Amino acid sequence: MRARIVKIGNSQGIRIPKPLLEQTGITEDVELEAAKNQLVIRPISSARSGWEDAFRTMSENKDDLLIDGAENISHSWDTREWQW
Repeated sequence: MRARIVKIGNSQGIRIPKPLLEQTGITEDVELEAAKNQLVIRPISSARSGWEDAFRTMSENKDDLLIDGAENISHSWDTREWQW
């Protein structure tokens, strides 16, 4: 697909057709990178994208226990200092 470079104020830009935006999932901010004589445009993903689904799957698989196996950590300080 071809696009024309257009003047936008003091800058230049291109219009990205809606089907391309839908196909790539680009809806808002993007990351731009120049690589090997190309301009790469990619959506900015959230740092924790997909974590909720991953944690749900871990819980369903009973794979959400503490790694060191110390599910019941206690110390004598707990019984002396705390009043329950």
